[in-house]
Amino acid sequence: MCMHDMKKNPEVTKMRILCGTVVVAAMSACQAFAAHVAVDFDTAIGQVKPVNGVGQPPMVGKCGDYPMMHYLREAGIPYSRLHDVGGWLGGGLFVDIPNLFPDFDADENDPKNYRFAYTDSLMKALDASGVEPFFRLGVTIENFVERGFPPVNILPPKDYAKWGRICEHVIRHYTEGWADGFKMKISHWEIWNEPDNNPDDDINPMFRGPFSEYMRLYGTVAPYLKAKFPHLKIGGYGSCGFYAAVGSGRVAAANSSPRLVHFVDCFTNFLSHAKAENWPLDFFSFHSYSLPDDARLQIAYARRTLDEFGFGNTAMSFNEWLPYPALESLGTARQAALIAAELIDLQNGPCDTAMIYDARCGVGNYSPLFNPLTQKPHKAYYAFMAFNELRKAGTAVKATSDDCKVRVAGAKGTSGRTVMVVNCSKEPKPIALSLGKGETPQLTCRITDGMRTWEETPLPASLPAWSFAVVAIPDRP
Repeated sequence: MCMHDMKKNPEVTKMRILCGTVVVAAMSACQAFAAHVAVDFDTAIGQVKPVNGVGQPPMVGKCGDYPMMHYLREAGIPYSRLHDVGGWLGGGLFVDIPNLFPDFDADENDPKNYRFAYTDSLMKALDASGVEPFFRLGVTIENFVERGFPPVNILPPKDYAKWGRICEHVIRHYTEGWADGFKMKISHWEIWNEPDNNPDDDINPMFRGPFSEYMRLYGTVAPYLKAKFPHLKIGGYGSCGFYAAVGSGRVAAANSSPRLVHFVDCFTNFLSHAKAENWPLDFFSFHSYSLPDDARLQIAYARRTLDEFGFGNTAMSFNEWLPYPALESLGTARQAALIAAELIDLQNGPCDTAMIYDARCGVGNYSPLFNPLTQKPHKAYYAFMAFNELRKAGTAVKATSDDCKVRVAGAKGTSGRTVMVVNCSKEPKPIALSLGKGETPQLTCRITDGMRTWEETPLPASLPAWSFAVVAIPDRP
């Protein structure tokens, strides 16, 4: 009814500024339907967080030539998590410990037994783009084992202590220059990924052994690495997530799945052992492919549980996430808006870092940012461009919305003031935007929706369905 009134009366769609508040002119007919959004630039609430990281980077082209890395630099991507890099088995070349140290029986102290060259080329490209690697020590997922094929690299290491020493040399190569290496800033070192992936060891595509063996691996390697590198962040374990831990919509219906319950049981079992045995856990990493509302509940559960087990100082890294991973969603305004909404939720929530899965330029459900046919960005990439405007401002400010489908975040800094607002619903949303005290000039923004991609336009009175906008506000005189 509100949208119908707006179509009949074009005056409804005009914007005006009154006492620093952006309102919809002639709103009386649809005032009750507007989302009231308020940004208080006088109330700082901390820093805009580095939750706009990505998984593996776009690696098109020949090895050593990464022509799409500039997109990460232009979007201000802070981290790239190095997991599943290069395709099946890490392309046989990249990042994974079996690729870096091919013969496990060789002398781990001899630089000649390491094959660093391929990963070196990737690391140099990331470094040149201002992107810090979030380094996963482990292996790439082997989904084929679920169909009866034999595992290749996902068996537990033959010697946990030696595996730890191999990891030590990898860290020294990239941060201390060992073996003609580098002195790069790489703060986070993650031990394995999703060892909880399936309660059935025979079809677990990430760790072909019981979770108790993974805990023994972590309990051997994490203390060793932390003793060698007390200044670095050592953690894990890339949990599959906590879908069964909250009762919300689709997640509640899935609670009966033994696999989802297994994820939660592994988490609490791990924390119990880590506490009893005093394992270092500088960060805990976990995943979710839920829609933003459910992901928010899962993140809250993770924080609450860490606190209850005595890990209140352990940071949280939400380092695989993607709402609506499906082929039909790629390139759509819907997925872009959902990603934008989740970025704001992550900023407003308890996570310290986050990485979408992922930034590859490839074919598949999990490639939301780039079109492999054109090697150009999908709409979702511009959610990261928008969030980067908040990051460039630097200081987060109080921002609220009275509509659960409209997300908002604000920031201020030497570069000015910025607002990011998202409509993650299938209906247009009239917006009444309050910017606090003082006069504000006519506002412009960049908007992404079903028809436009990162297009500069006057701030509309109504946000279209599945859209997001970022507004740059001139400093007060």
